[in-house]
Amino acid sequence: MRNKFLLTTLPVLISPVLSLSAENKTSADRPNIILILADDMGFSDFGFMGAGIETPNLDKLAGNGLLFTNFYNAGRSCPTRASLLTGQYAHQTGLGWMTSANLGHPGYTGDMNNQVVTIAQVLKTADYSCYMTGKWHVTFDRFMGPDGPKHNWPIQRGFDRFFGHLTGGGSFFTPKTLTNDNEQINAPEGFYLTTAVTDSTVSIINKHYKEKQNDPFFFYVAYYAPHRPLHALQEDIAKYRGKFTDGWDVHRERRYNKMRELGIIDEKIVLSERDPQIPAWEDLSETDKMMWDARMAVYAAQIDRMDQGIGKIIETLQAHDALDNTIILFLSDNGGNAEAQGGKLTLEELPLLGNEEPTHSYRKNWGNVSNTPFREYKRYVHEGGIATPLIVHWPAKVKEGGILTPQPGHVIDFMPTFVDVSGAKYPETYNKQAIQAMPGKSLLPVITKNKKLKRDALYFEHEANRAIIDGSWKLVSMSTKNPPYTAEWELYNLKTDRTETNNLAGKYPGKVEKMAAKWDTWAKKNKVYPLDNSGGPGKNAKDQGSPL
Repeated sequence: MRNKFLLTTLPVLISPVLSLSAENKTSADRPNIILILADDMGFSDFGFMGAGIETPNLDKLAGNGLLFTNFYNAGRSCPTRASLLTGQYAHQTGLGWMTSANLGHPGYTGDMNNQVVTIAQVLKTADYSCYMTGKWHVTFDRFMGPDGPKHNWPIQRGFDRFFGHLTGGGSFFTPKTLTNDNEQINAPEGFYLTTAVTDSTVSIINKHYKEKQNDPFFFYVAYYAPHRPLHALQEDIAKYRGKFTDGWDVHRERRYNKMRELGIIDEKIVLSERDPQIPAWEDLSETDKMMWDARMAVYAAQIDRMDQGIGKIIETLQAHDALDNTIILFLSDNGGNAEAQGGKLTLEELPLLGNEEPTHSYRKNWGNVSNTPFREYKRYVHEGGIATPLIVHWPAKVKEGGILTPQPGHVIDFMPTFVDVSGAKYPETYNKQAIQAMPGKSLLPVITKNKKLKRDALYFEHEANRAIIDGSWKLVSMSTKNPPYTAEWELYNLKTDRTETNNLAGKYPGKVEKMAAKWDTWAKKNKVYPLDNSGGPGKNAKDQGSPL
């Protein structure tokens, strides 16, 4: 069930901090919970996986905790966040697509509905204080303004404190919809979002221990990093300039070999081929290599600054003698992003890259590296879009660190896990509305007792990209541009081919038929139909918000 992996070069990077008071310890039966979500971070973007990015604090959490190697998100920001917060598949929340449009169907309203409850609302039944910082992105765009309805803002959804932004995209320096609790504010001079999320998290934790030192808390820290645009602090960027000039082919191979060495992927899993739309690094001009190195340097700096912030959060817990009985979980909302932002980078712009202008992304050229060893990217439901490592750190219960578990999991599992951990009551009704039952499974037996879960299949759909994972088998299909938007099913045995390189659909047509029928049953039950990949709101759009 579990394998031990050794981070043999892992230094002790979290310095000891003197305890403020033994009285600040949380009671053992109700641990603090900190759920940290990165934005658009690829499967292999960790220092311990050979990424060439400094993530000492995440490395430390993994080295002293548990790493789920077969964990899944929903492939895109809004659906993942809605599922994570509610424990439901995204369509059941109304966010089968994005917040920028109401497509006129129950699964695609662009706004989280009142047939679901959030983790914060549920944990209140166990007397948890509930806090959030960072990116919300589960409220319809037209409801994000200061004068719009606030029924779906964090405070109205169970959180006691909130500092962050409601929108899903924009600047790290001058973010729109920057919000403190229920009031929108302007970013002050010198503002950088990743730093602000960290600082506000630390401040709220300190205030909690000053006022409620014996009460447990739930904290949802939703970093915007490393989402596009490439915005980072120049001091962080300077650490990485020139470190990626050996190119994406070398870096994919390096990460792949490191993950095999650690046992994160099985020895028999082959590295997927480089995306055919990406040229070989050796075919680029020296100037182009310099430009691509600069893009990746900023992306690395974004992750680096986030990791620095996680270190400060950990030190704050240590200062309150609370680290031992705090569950810290870390994952990403989807895979690396292939989207192109900005035009051709010029030599004149290169020293400014990372600032407010010029605005760029690292594109599929580096997104393909982030998602090593897998195919595809954010918004797709091949492994490159939906796979994320899940780090779980809980010294009071996970006594032996550096443990790998291949137990499959999904963001819908957080709700039942936290209910299990806290003793909270998941409601059948809330505010006189019937609440849907939890489809996920508690991960607590895996985390604390090394048990293997018996579970149903996991299901995926986004923009008519479809998938079902049932045991070691995965049925997956990419969408098409024209109705009915569905391509042929592909079939893979993830046990031997997690990189989805050998399509077995032709060899096992009966299995394809059976799994497709199972997916269809789920889709009908979970408000997935009608499928649409018409390029955004499309012709079915009923009420369009602003596109991201």
